[in-house]
Amino acid sequence: MTLADPPVLSGLTEAAAALRSGETTATRLVEQALAAADAHDATLGVYLSRFDERAVAQAARIDEKLAAGVPLGPLAGIPVGIKDILAHSAAPTTAQSLVLDPGWGAAQGDCTVVRRLEEAGAVVTGKVTTMEFAIGLPDPAKPFPVPRNPWNPSRWAGGSSSGSGSGVAAGMFLGAVGTDTAGSIRIPAAFNGITGLKPTFGRVPKSGVVPLGYTLDHPGPMARSAADCALLLSVLAGYDPADPYSAHTPVDDYPGALSGDLSGLTIGVDDLDRFADGGIDPAQPQRFSDAVAVLATAGARIVPVQVPMYRELTAVDVVVMLAEAHAYHRPALRERWADYGQATRIILAGGDAVSGPDYVQAQRVRRIGRQRMAELLTKVDLVVTPTGHLGAPAIADLDQLQPMGVLSSLHTPYWNPLGNPTLALPIGTTADGLPLSMSVSGNHFGEATVLRAGDAYQRRTTHHTEIPTALR
Repeated sequence: MTLADPPVLSGLTEAAAALRSGETTATRLVEQALAAADAHDATLGVYLSRFDERAVAQAARIDEKLAAGVPLGPLAGIPVGIKDILAHSAAPTTAQSLVLDPGWGAAQGDCTVVRRLEEAGAVVTGKVTTMEFAIGLPDPAKPFPVPRNPWNPSRWAGGSSSGSGSGVAAGMFLGAVGTDTAGSIRIPAAFNGITGLKPTFGRVPKSGVVPLGYTLDHPGPMARSAADCALLLSVLAGYDPADPYSAHTPVDDYPGALSGDLSGLTIGVDDLDRFADGGIDPAQPQRFSDAVAVLATAGARIVPVQVPMYRELTAVDVVVMLAEAHAYHRPALRERWADYGQATRIILAGGDAVSGPDYVQAQRVRRIGRQRMAELLTKVDLVVTPTGHLGAPAIADLDQLQPMGVLSSLHTPYWNPLGNPTLALPIGTTADGLPLSMSVSGNHFGEATVLRAGDAYQRRTTHHTEIPTALR
């Protein structure tokens, strides 16, 4: 049988099926991913370290097992990139910083998420770019790549899971793992035209992951589609005693929940236009309206809602993140101030202004917000909003002295203190051809329903399959 080359940008789910049917091999999937990295990484700044020889050897072993009829894991042969705040024994963990002690990653070995990926057969192709310690902005004065957007390399890839987002979009791997404290999975997913899931807090363990906000950090999957994210989540999710925040809640059959039908579901929609402080792209309202109409076509009942306590919960996310990050970084900030990137040290130092009473009050408001959202989710099954109202900003416009300004007209921080699962998925492009995104959120540990909605939408649209402009 002659093996035909599958498209370089094919999805993870399709690639896994093609491997098992004999239409492709693990070696071919990895070679395609490495070829895409060879072609585009110098421009896009995706990788901090590549595991080419290791990945090729792993793929060969998987092909040997496949030929011998040995049972394979659900991610066998799938090239995956991991954000460089996840410890992996194949390379140092840097958090894209000069500050992190190299001994930290060595002591961790393989973090839980990485171990689960590789036990399921995934081929980790390398460590990919992040904003420093999962916060801040690219600092060209530091010796790290500046992550760029494959739709327009003059634009930012988003943060903080930058390389995870742009690498999937550019076909350098078929799936990735990011982390999300104020939108760090969903912002790069939105800016790069891919799909990213912030799971329920505690659904995916943080063991062996460099912390940013102890009570806000959410590791999760990034890939082309909701179906791909469902397959990744089925491997990543589950209790881990090494993480004190890890949940004992049983893991659902996420791929099995993807029926393509939303009959019986009520979806509450809030356009959040009143909170788009940085402006609204001329194309965004119609793109969002069209996306909601597709959900209705899939069988959902659509009703208007207003999410509770938007301003308050967005502020809570910032206050809690600053306080918890400052607790972690305070000694190093005093001793190695100049080694941090400019935007990173400005943000982290801001945590010094958060008092103990401020932190306690933020947590009190957070509990009220969670109660209000739980009440809303007794009336609707899901909440749909824009992920943001604008496309990716120009790298030249990023302001190191006002790094939090990038969150203007982005609506991701709202969901982190709530802890609800939230899926970001592409809905078309801005007036100047950059991806736009909507978010689907559900009840705690309701990822199956959230992914079902995203998948139903993507069965009826093609935005998630589009090749970025710069790669055509």
